[in-house]
Amino acid sequence: MDAENVIDNAATVIIGQKVLAGSGQAFREWQEHLNTVASGYPGFLGAEIAAPTAVQPDWVVVYRFDSVAHLQDWLNSSARQDLLEKGRQYFDGPATQQVITGGTRAANPLVTVVVTHRVNPDSVDDFLEWQARLSREEAAFAGFRGTELFRPIEGVQDEWTALYRFDTAANLATWLTSDRRRELLAEGEKFSDFELRTIDNSFGSWFAFDEKGHEVSPPSDTKTAIAVWVGLYPTVVLLTLALSPLKMPLWLGMLIGNLLSSFTMSFFTMPYYVNRLLRRWLRPPPEAPAVRTNLEGIAIVAALNLAWVVIFYLVTRTFWTLP
Repeated sequence: MDAENVIDNAATVIIGQKVLAGSGQAFREWQEHLNTVASGYPGFLGAEIAAPTAVQPDWVVVYRFDSVAHLQDWLNSSARQDLLEKGRQYFDGPATQQVITGGTRAANPLVTVVVTHRVNPDSVDDFLEWQARLSREEAAFAGFRGTELFRPIEGVQDEWTALYRFDTAANLATWLTSDRRRELLAEGEKFSDFELRTIDNSFGSWFAFDEKGHEVSPPSDTKTAIAVWVGLYPTVVLLTLALSPLKMPLWLGMLIGNLLSSFTMSFFTMPYYVNRLLRRWLRPPPEAPAVRTNLEGIAIVAALNLAWVVIFYLVTRTFWTLP
């Protein structure tokens, strides 16, 4: 199965579990053993455990499989049922569970809200229109990073599942407690049968969202590598020039330089330089011809690197020499 199909068909289950006071460490050890057993099942892609936080009082476990069928095989397996019986001594009430399909795996430290709705089949159109209004309003709030809506999965889950993400718990709280959200919830009163969970975890990556904040499949490994190269070259050279007057030994200069490069790449170079300039090449519109977008992308990459080469040559050979 190729990487694109894995992304399209992958199934993720988010399980929330309250744990008895004083049983946190024992629960974690039991859950880690459960995850090890899960890793032996067909289609397993990964598992994560998140301890309770200020925004999420439950323990959260995330399993990811390459298909709903393989996820079901694990969830319904006798091995898991036997281990759940052994783990009940740590549980403080029943677990909650949401299953979603597609999307990309987590990587950015975003605060994610998972909301499940029970919707009457006759009200689906009204529900979708109401969700669209919610999404438009969310996007206007500071820190909003994207939203997704997942349909029910026949034989697995009857509820609709919505995910939306903010950069911090504070910005999320501003939206959750806003008057505008209360107004929209009142407008969608017939959809008020929902469960909401906030997860201080990650569900994105450098390339997880398009310019409108919607999650998309990541670019190919080749495009990703070239995009990182485009950002890495000027970042490393500029930091090297900035640190050169300190005359640090190579081993220390590389240690500090790599740390600064990582922060600069993550928080500035990739989101504000590379992703903006290469967005049409990294995530071309569906109707755009592949050949044209690839040629345009290659041209932009070549032009950017050539410009930096000329600038750095002039700076280091004509205007200034390294000490």
